[in-house]
Amino acid sequence: MSFTTSPAQASPPGTGSAPTAATPLTLARCRALVRPALVDAVGRLHPWPGEMAAFALGWCGTGGAPDPGASQGKGVRQALAVLGAEAVGASGETAVPAAVAVELVHVFSLLHDDIMDGDETRRHRETVWKAYGTGPAVLAGDALLAIALQTLSETPGALGGAAVRQLSATLTRLVRGQAEDLLFADRPWTGPGAVRPDAYRAMAEDKTGALLGCAAGLGALLGGAPAGTVTALDRAGRHLGVAFQAVDDLLGIWGDPARTGKPVHGDLRQRRKTYPVIAALSSEGRPARELAALLASPLPLDESAALRAATLAEAAGGRAATLDEARRHLDAAHACLRGVALAPRTVREIEGLLDHLLHRNM
Repeated sequence: MSFTTSPAQASPPGTGSAPTAATPLTLARCRALVRPALVDAVGRLHPWPGEMAAFALGWCGTGGAPDPGASQGKGVRQALAVLGAEAVGASGETAVPAAVAVELVHVFSLLHDDIMDGDETRRHRETVWKAYGTGPAVLAGDALLAIALQTLSETPGALGGAAVRQLSATLTRLVRGQAEDLLFADRPWTGPGAVRPDAYRAMAEDKTGALLGCAAGLGALLGGAPAGTVTALDRAGRHLGVAFQAVDDLLGIWGDPARTGKPVHGDLRQRRKTYPVIAALSSEGRPARELAALLASPLPLDESAALRAATLAEAAGGRAATLDEARRHLDAAHACLRGVALAPRTVREIEGLLDHLLHRNM
């Protein structure tokens, strides 16, 4: 099928407009479509890592006990895969193996990232390593990665091999992004060796954008789209990932813990090199100098010092620069979608999802 979009049909790019009210319905529809296959994939695991996987997905509490209050996430990557297929005229069911695979890879990456970063909470609950132990959490992550690749390799038809190759390349990028993120911790806050915004942007594209782009691209691939269309959707997802990471970094400093599920100023207290801090330190003026001195101090950042660091980062332009970064990449994602022939209705759904992610909890 061939589709075109017109300026009247496409949502405006990331200019700060509110996301469409239909976005939660789109997410719910895609989750419902994917859920049976996702449950089936997790059910194929050994019961112990399967229980930890179910815990990470918000399906149960520790020990497999019911936990009706647990968050199961929005299912953004699942939705991008389904919408990627629908955007090229295929049924959303075509993309279910891709949706399952990217969701499981996402959870795998979270389990391992939480261990590497020392994070003890996620979505208002203990992380898997905190609840079950480090070794078991590593095992659960490995199990999720294995079943993700197996699920995608079993895709009916002739496109399964190409899909596995695309996901495998994405995994390489995920590792590269995580490696850079970990190495940033040992770099100085200022001077020639400091992390600059362009280096952080490249890291975020690999660590966060690669899987979002893979989700949309895999959906289009399994939907039978030509290579150019698959590439355009993949690039849109990568730009979305940079915008997503920028907003996540902003919420890590100025977000409401009751809504984000993360402790206030947690990133600052752990001295993580997030985009707002990097952008602030790249500016001139007293707030940037005071922030650098505070972060370079050997003293731990208590609540008062972390609040001071957040104030200085905002005064040095870190918050505004982060919002600008998110909007630029959201605009670029919209441009990727408008550059190829796609189903107009699905484009509106995807663009609503993009805007929803920029405005989340803000």
